[in-house]
Amino acid sequence: MAFNTAPLLLASTSPFRRKMLEDVGLEISTEAPVIDERAVEAPLLTSGATAEDVAAILAEAKAVDVSERHPDAWVIGADQTLSLEEQVFHKPRDMEEARRNLLTLSGKTHQLNSAVVLAHQGQVQWRHTSVAHITLRDLEPGFIGRYLAEIGDAALRSVGSYQVEGAGNHLFRKVEGDHFTIIGLPLLPLLEALRERKLIDG
Repeated sequence: MAFNTAPLLLASTSPFRRKMLEDVGLEISTEAPVIDERAVEAPLLTSGATAEDVAAILAEAKAVDVSERHPDAWVIGADQTLSLEEQVFHKPRDMEEARRNLLTLSGKTHQLNSAVVLAHQGQVQWRHTSVAHITLRDLEPGFIGRYLAEIGDAALRSVGSYQVEGAGNHLFRKVEGDHFTIIGLPLLPLLEALRERKLIDG
């Protein structure tokens, strides 16, 4: 039995987000949004927008883009940014960038900003952003090299080059925040929003 009572569409091909929704009994379809994330983000970063703002606006852009093509569905859009003070990080393009990012984050506390949006008929109906804080251990360059060699291409699939479900835990000294926020989808607020709209059994 699926818990949702209306078609739900995830504006993402992230296997982590899809699995999170399927694990709580939702029947979900997925479609990748057709947007240039860096082009959307560029003017925001020069206008004083925070990393939280960037995550929220990107999540909205993804949800609206897919919703305009599927007006009958309720579309879930999500995005996550990683920030260290004023610096915003992206998924590394290669292992060398992943190594440099981890060296920069070593011994410091960074912020994960996870935004989620519901869109219907091309319009945003609800939005929410949650924040988590991750403190990395003081990481020796040799350890970073061995860690990246161990996890391989998985380092390029997340903005911080880690997954809390696996070996990424070797990097952390302290984790403060909701598990779902860290993965990249604030699940409990989303489920509440779906219940309020009678889109899932409640």
